[in-house]
Amino acid sequence: MTQHCVVIQNRVMAENIDSLNRSFYSGSDLDNGWIFSSASQLSTQSGSSELWYAVQPTTGSLNGLWMASTPEVPITYDGDYAYRGLNQDPRNFYNKAGKIIDAFKPQPGDIITASSGIFDNAIASNGYANSLADNWRLHAGATPLGTSVMSWRVLATTYISIGSGGIDNQRVTAYKLECLYN
Repeated sequence: MTQHCVVIQNRVMAENIDSLNRSFYSGSDLDNGWIFSSASQLSTQSGSSELWYAVQPTTGSLNGLWMASTPEVPITYDGDYAYRGLNQDPRNFYNKAGKIIDAFKPQPGDIITASSGIFDNAIASNGYANSLADNWRLHAGATPLGTSVMSWRVLATTYISIGSGGIDNQRVTAYKLECLYN
């Protein structure tokens, strides 16, 4: 089973500033922690005229990005039916295409903790993560790519405890990140 990204907002400005929070519509499946641009217009999807349209970052639009952060209530899909709460493991949650996505706009100084699914490559000894064109996820690198690109500093390798009802160890490797530029 695919393990999706889990994100904890440790200290983010969006907790206190409403304008840094929005609801989006996307035509793609997105994990929490994945990044996207906001299209210049509201969604044209029927019944979704109050939602912004999430688009994959492109060259020239690698800052001012948003990060998916929908509350993690895993939904089991069976055809047209959706069942909430059958499985409480947040690693089974993702934002399904065509459904509403909650997101926040990271600001310099924001701190999050995220599982490895936030990266499109191995973090290894790289100490930074940057947005790239045509990529929903962050890309680990040795340096930030500049102030015109969303960049994060990797503060520490840590873990997220996942409550599964079992007695065994449910720790998931995670990374504490600080937003440098957006």
